[in-house]
Amino acid sequence: MPVDHGGQLTARGAAAPAQPTAAPATATAGTAKATAGTAKATAGTAKATATALRVRYDQATAALDPPLAIVDEDAFDRNAADLTRRAANRPIRVATKSLRCRFLIERALARPGYQGVMCYSLPEALWLHAMGTCDDLLVAYPTVDRQALRALAADAQARQHITIMVDSTAQLDVVDRALGEDHPEMRVCLELDVSWRPLAGQPVVHIGTWRSPVHEPRQAAELAAVITRRPGFRLVGVMGYEGQIAGLGDAPPGHPVRAQLIRFIQARSVRELNQRRAEAIRLVEAVTSLEFVNGGGTGSLESTAGDTSVTELTAGSGLVGPTLFDAYTRFTPAPALLFALPVVRRPGPAVATLFAGGYVASGTGTADRLPRPYLPAGLHLTGVEGAGEVQTPVRGAAAADLQPGDRVWLRHAKAGELAERFREYHVVHEDGQVTAVPTYRGEGQCFG
Repeated sequence: MPVDHGGQLTARGAAAPAQPTAAPATATAGTAKATAGTAKATAGTAKATATALRVRYDQATAALDPPLAIVDEDAFDRNAADLTRRAANRPIRVATKSLRCRFLIERALARPGYQGVMCYSLPEALWLHAMGTCDDLLVAYPTVDRQALRALAADAQARQHITIMVDSTAQLDVVDRALGEDHPEMRVCLELDVSWRPLAGQPVVHIGTWRSPVHEPRQAAELAAVITRRPGFRLVGVMGYEGQIAGLGDAPPGHPVRAQLIRFIQARSVRELNQRRAEAIRLVEAVTSLEFVNGGGTGSLESTAGDTSVTELTAGSGLVGPTLFDAYTRFTPAPALLFALPVVRRPGPAVATLFAGGYVASGTGTADRLPRPYLPAGLHLTGVEGAGEVQTPVRGAAAADLQPGDRVWLRHAKAGELAERFREYHVVHEDGQVTAVPTYRGEGQCFG
């Protein structure tokens, strides 16, 4: 039977003509050339965009002396819109630890699709309530702060709007000891552990963050029953943070095998979690009615939104786009939060030394927790000094054009922690104007 070779018919067993063999090679070379041209054009566009951004940021902050931090308002708003798209009409609770700036928290809350805040400490929740930032405040971590608990008990308005987190009766005991057993009613949220335990639920292999000891649906129901029977507490919600999905990028640069493993783990974890969480909520709601079921994070909005037992999602980091969120295939947040360091030395032809810069993020202590040079493009930290307490050398071709007094823009690895280094953020508006807004630290607040 004839076989088609580039338009010519050749009988079986006949020698293939030379011309058809050469044609695909030419086509392949042409395709490769076109691909290379496209890549070159893309790289050129990226370079032009980076140059334009650098000029914009430099001009907007020309009257300010670095170190300084900025928020690109347009990038922030674009990120906020993309998060609501990914949330598929589920309301998003703003994670305050990822912002630590009232202006940014309130800007997000003013947008459609955002409702309530998730605080990282009870003193923070009390402060945000007193400042009028929000009237729906969930404290994401259990509190043993006796002074804050007493303040909450003494404020009838705050008690209506602030919900504290528990995952064991021992935390209820802390509240009783701090306030006395006849204390006013406290709103309580039960935290469900949503990590993945592939070995029949046994903690021998635990993939995810170490948070609540309440892993199985029956454990959630048992704790819910204890809370509802206990005077002074009212169970109003359930929360679960799937850190192995939301906080773990599935495309780590330069590690394709690890990327495949992460995607496998996440896919299996999503299936298991959606079934287990739904069953846990079913059992808890057989004990008492709930106002909300919270789940997710910036990195897992799509999968968490697919769980019908969840009524709201949480996000924060995706609003500002730190470097830890560069390694995801599902979304790409725009870098909206940057900081500038001044060049103070030129110790070599391809080296520039910046003042300060040791803004290392918390966590594993690995290289991905270091800040990353961003603008001008083509700079990187040195392997010997990294980001230093008082100086940060950077290398790369772009360093040759830097002079003392110039500034280099960097990105932080984690979203909210940069606010602990700066008293104010300079918001760069679309028209190039700049407004200074205080961070938590700038308002004299530090919540740990």
